[in-house]
Amino acid sequence: MKQNIAPAEGKLGILIPGLGAVGTTMIAGVIAVNKGLSQPVGALTQMGNIRLGKRTENRYPLIKDFVPLANLTDIVFGGWDVYADNVFEAAVNAKVLEPMLLHAVKPELEAIKPMKAVFDREYIKNLDGTHIKEGKSKYDLAEQVINDIEQFKKDNNCSRVVIVWCGSTEKYIETSAVHETIEAFEAGLHNNDPAIAPSMIYAYAALKLGVPFANGAPNLTVDIPALESLAKQTQTPIAGKDFKTGQTLMKTVLAPGLHARALGIKGWFSTNILGNRDGLVLDDPDNFKTKEVSKLSVLEDILQPEINPALYGDLYHKVRINYYPPHGDNKESWDNIDIFGWLGYSMQIKINFLCRDSILAAPIVLDLALFMDLAKRSNMSGIQEWLSFYFKSPQTLPGLRPEHDIFKQLIKLQNTLRHIMGEDLITHLGLDYYQDVVEAL
Repeated sequence: MKQNIAPAEGKLGILIPGLGAVGTTMIAGVIAVNKGLSQPVGALTQMGNIRLGKRTENRYPLIKDFVPLANLTDIVFGGWDVYADNVFEAAVNAKVLEPMLLHAVKPELEAIKPMKAVFDREYIKNLDGTHIKEGKSKYDLAEQVINDIEQFKKDNNCSRVVIVWCGSTEKYIETSAVHETIEAFEAGLHNNDPAIAPSMIYAYAALKLGVPFANGAPNLTVDIPALESLAKQTQTPIAGKDFKTGQTLMKTVLAPGLHARALGIKGWFSTNILGNRDGLVLDDPDNFKTKEVSKLSVLEDILQPEINPALYGDLYHKVRINYYPPHGDNKESWDNIDIFGWLGYSMQIKINFLCRDSILAAPIVLDLALFMDLAKRSNMSGIQEWLSFYFKSPQTLPGLRPEHDIFKQLIKLQNTLRHIMGEDLITHLGLDYYQDVVEAL
């Protein structure tokens, strides 16, 4: 049965905390697509197909033609940043997109100016924010963000708003008492509790207004009981965490293949060099630990060494990230994988992925914004695990193991879309085709 989905009428505001390389690349890209200058390659919502019914029916519509997503021409962009540069200036500084493309959309980008950001240098030591909010308490800062969201919605005549965190990785923290309940969290806001990170202030403000919030960094942010409860209370979708782009994307493609063939893995060494603002932030050990925990969890959850210790029980997994300014946004990753096969004979796989970090992340931001808006209009609240496809460290209910296998994640995403549209779920069993042949004989 098809769910009752509110139509995507009016303008959709996409607000981004952190208008750096990723955010500006996505915004410039959408404007370029709307002007007919390019194609939204990598965005499942725009260029991905979905199979409906039996293979013999040959129904493979574009996802955007199957589910009622917001149209790209109905999107309005805004956000916050610790620097006052407008989006054109920020995009030029990021050096991701070519000057010719940026100048073709310059007027639209210059018109988008960031609001002052919530910033705490204790959480990101390698940045010096100059365009930041001031307040007596973190609760005061949250109220300022709430006012920002409401004013943006009014000024741009938006019927709906979603927020996607594209800010830097915050220092590593673990869940503590202030994160357990809404009451404790709000008391912590009033008391300037140091365990409440800037990203949590944005998330709290969004959820109080019923605005969907997706977290693109490995920070806890909405992955705490207090904000999960608030999301259910205000019937708001949340999702996270940490965009799955370069090296981890390769891991979630390759590791399931090795696992599927029952090939053993002795070691997986991963190193990265990156020179953009993200690389600078991760050059601090406290911030790197947050990213490391996110990246390390992937293999362990795919391979589950405790279930098959003969193949994966001695797996040694090491991750390194190195700040290297000359590379800018062009991240380079190396993976050395020591595997073994029949009778324990050793083999190796080497991967050198010269990727463009923001080029891979930009379509993720767009997809998440559109799918989170769809979830809100479909009355889907709380954790949206069906969007795990986009994250390194997917948020799940407590005690529920995350699914990292990208192929299973895609099945989950597509079946969710089929479910809300009243189409049959697809298991890929396929036995019915052959049973029909037997019965016809």
